[in-house]
Amino acid sequence: MESFNLITALLLSSLSWISVSVSESQTLEVQPGKEVTLTCDNISNKPTQIEWFRLSNRSELSCISSMYGSESSASFCDGFQHGFEMSANISNVFLKIKRVNSSDSGRYFCGFYGDKHTIFTSVTNLIVQEEPDGTTKLMSVMLAGLSVFLTIVVIVLKLQTAVKDKPQPEGNEDLGSEELRPKPKRSRRPARDREMESNVVYAATR
Repeated sequence: MESFNLITALLLSSLSWISVSVSESQTLEVQPGKEVTLTCDNISNKPTQIEWFRLSNRSELSCISSMYGSESSASFCDGFQHGFEMSANISNVFLKIKRVNSSDSGRYFCGFYGDKHTIFTSVTNLIVQEEPDGTTKLMSVMLAGLSVFLTIVVIVLKLQTAVKDKPQPEGNEDLGSEELRPKPKRSRRPARDREMESNVVYAATR
């Protein structure tokens, strides 16, 4: 454990050298409460000291954990004993962060100590999105409800306009049932028949 503290002290004192020694980087964006696993390449071909660090606000460097080779158990620095897991195999070194929050944002990198210097293989820029507060959530819900209401109003107005603009059929559609009934046609007799009938009636009365 003393060697781990010594290595950490040496790394903290050479912050400017660390910044220019890393060639690969990636960015991860996660939501609060999620789980994320950071990975770097395991470049050691023999058991050596492996460490994870976090650089916050471009100035504050914090040690996270350390392990010797891939078969040993990880040791954690102050403030990182809970919610962090470190592991390694022949190819990669892992750092798992459970239930991330905004304080976990920063630049993470792992280092391999050997031959009087430390080699860093990659940097991961972790961005934890800020969780909206209660007021922001309430405003979002209200805006969503207002949007739905306005959509309904627009649809109703369009329907009313379409009904008013619809052409009406010609003719009187309000005719009563009496007017709609077919009227019987009056049969008209020829004038000659009516004259003969009058003569018959006149002869009979004489």
